[in-house]
Amino acid sequence: MINWLMVGLGGAIGAMTRYGLSLALPRVDANSFPSSTLIANLVGCLLIGVLWNSLSKSPHWLSQFLIIGILGGFTTFSSFGLESVQLFKAGKLGLAGLYVGISTLGGILCVFLGYGLSKGLN
Repeated sequence: MINWLMVGLGGAIGAMTRYGLSLALPRVDANSFPSSTLIANLVGCLLIGVLWNSLSKSPHWLSQFLIIGILGGFTTFSSFGLESVQLFKAGKLGLAGLYVGISTLGGILCVFLGYGLSKGLN
């Protein structure tokens, strides 16, 4: 039961943080570059890399709260999919490709970077 509560609480915190980021970095319209989603995904990937290593010996509920809850609520893969399709449908193929490439490769690199940074802190 505690894991469910931790995931739910963390998810609420992550979603509210993500919403705050979208207010801080608003898009002009659905066809402009989705910088807040990109930042949320890259920061989320960096943090999951750090937490993956750092929480390896922590209580299970803590990783549930931070990784599945907060980061799950904060990162926005479904928004990424929607915004990619919107850019493609608007005929902005170069911008869509750039967004998909940076999000995908940047996210993977940020996980590696986060993991490496946390290893250096141990």
